[in-house]
Amino acid sequence: QVQLVESGGGLVQAGGSLRLSCAASGLSFSRYAMGWFRQAPGKEREFVGALSWSGGTKYYTDSVKGRFTISRDNAKNTTYLQMNSLKPADTAVYYCAADGPKWGVVVSPDEYDYWGQGTQVTVSS
Repeated sequence: QVQLVESGGGLVQAGGSLRLSCAASGLSFSRYAMGWFRQAPGKEREFVGALSWSGGTKYYTDSVKGRFTISRDNAKNTTYLQMNSLKPADTAVYYCAADGPKWGVVVSPDEYDYWGQGTQVTVSS
């Protein structure tokens, strides 16, 4: 059974940082493209960023470029989302997702096979 478990969310002031983790089990993690999405209240789920199975290719939505960094540790079956210079507009539930086996990065949520349960990030002004 595939499981993706996010952690690391919380309440932070604007300008602060958080690092989200997503621990995967039940799949060949190193063969999967990974992505991060977020959903704010009353809004649709939004793509944040994604990286390839090796971590060598990354793609971010424009609003987080230069502030967020995605990485992965295939030995630990974990992907990370480092979020710096957080803004109130970043407040949302953040989800990780896995698609594979896949060589490249995946942007569309419809292509992802597995999802975590989400972790809340709240940025206060």
